[in-house]
Amino acid sequence: MEETTVQEKPTEVPREILGWNWGAFFLNWIWGLGNRTYIALLCLIPFVNIVMIFVLGAKGSEWAWKNRHWDGVEHFQRVQRAWGWWGFGLFLFGILISIIVAVAGR
Repeated sequence: MEETTVQEKPTEVPREILGWNWGAFFLNWIWGLGNRTYIALLCLIPFVNIVMIFVLGAKGSEWAWKNRHWDGVEHFQRVQRAWGWWGFGLFLFGILISIIVAVAGR
């Protein structure tokens, strides 16, 4: 009978992925669900959310790397860059809608 071993997830985080994660910052809890980083759900708690978005921005890449399977650093960076652009786009869209509503309300 052959002995099989269970391979653990790599805990080492590549240096290339460390740094600010704009997708985690802008899309916080949605990003957390997509990247299996469920601590991001703390963003749904009033007052905690203000601190948590900055924590996600700072630590999000590290947590996402550990919580999900990635084909490599390039794959990870490509996916996280897409999250960041979507988050930034939705942020700008929100500002635009706010301006339109403010101007239309006059």
